[in-house]
Amino acid sequence: MRTYLVGGALRDRLLGLPVADRDWLVVGATPEQMVARGYLPVGRDFPVFLHPKTREEHALARTERKSAPGYRGFTIHASPEVTIEEDLARRDLTINAIALPAELADARVTDTGALIDPFHGQRDLRDKVLRHVTDAFREDPVRILRVARFAARFHEFSVAPETMALMRGMVEAGEVDALVPERVWQELARGLMEAMPSRMFDVLNECGATQRLLPGVDTGAGRLQSIDRAAQLQAPLPVRFGCLTWELSAPSVRGVCERLRAPTDERDLALLFAREGRAMETSTSLGAADIVALLERCDALRKPARFEQLLLACECCGLTGTGPAGQRLRAALSATLAVATDAIAHQAQLAGNSGPGIGAAIRRARIAAVTRALG
Repeated sequence: MRTYLVGGALRDRLLGLPVADRDWLVVGATPEQMVARGYLPVGRDFPVFLHPKTREEHALARTERKSAPGYRGFTIHASPEVTIEEDLARRDLTINAIALPAELADARVTDTGALIDPFHGQRDLRDKVLRHVTDAFREDPVRILRVARFAARFHEFSVAPETMALMRGMVEAGEVDALVPERVWQELARGLMEAMPSRMFDVLNECGATQRLLPGVDTGAGRLQSIDRAAQLQAPLPVRFGCLTWELSAPSVRGVCERLRAPTDERDLALLFAREGRAMETSTSLGAADIVALLERCDALRKPARFEQLLLACECCGLTGTGPAGQRLRAALSATLAVATDAIAHQAQLAGNSGPGIGAAIRRARIAAVTRALG
């Protein structure tokens, strides 16, 4: 039984990047032996165990064979006979197919000969190339999204020509059509949160996957610049997704969100941006009453944090006048939130008003507060 450090933890370590979670691979062991040593089984689709002390995941070496369409259609074979080289061969990219014996994992790797690197991942790390390990890459369409996501993270890396050709063939064969929305969203969201999200869409555009996965969404240069701007400003995911769908009609945005099964926060901001983005852009010409109406349509009084995200999305997309408009709208929102609605409602009730009358009194007070705030 031997244990190896593998995957992203080793890749990032070799690149001199911070390492968060470590992945371990165990060769020459059975599930029964792992349990006997105190490991806790947690794997559902293949044997994975938690270390009894560190709680880090340890997976048994395995091979995979394509048995049905889509990314779930694999037969997993895990046994003590599977070698480290055989396990590395099933991985997606050469830079992720490197292993280091566990006894060296906490030492500085000065002797690269200690690394098990049958597919020349170190060379591709040095040359900054994303290259598939074997033609088995074509069996899992999720790997197209992973390559695109890695391109967004390691934006100085290029995709090897033979890997791009393989990805194009997979798209043409309809493999990406078998991807479930949740998995597409998972990879898309992770790519959007990388340092240069535009690289993800560059790769998806080049292999032809964009229009299969995001039909009708503009991923041209202008749109990608706004997403990269959002990344530079360290914007949260709803803002980055809103930049991606900006200028689509609200029904089209809804369709994209339904297709991807986008989470509520991302969906709601994207829809709000599609509906109110232009009004935000031209708000410097609006009077107090219209600004209060805009704030109400945006539900800014109940959700000021989301309204701030909307302003940030406007900034990322370079809407004309966003700077002055943003300052004006923030001042208006602060003034509106400061209105003592409970006291106004009480006074309106004393004057004999009910429902609509109370609402009108509160609205008049808000408009007066915005008028004073904007001078």
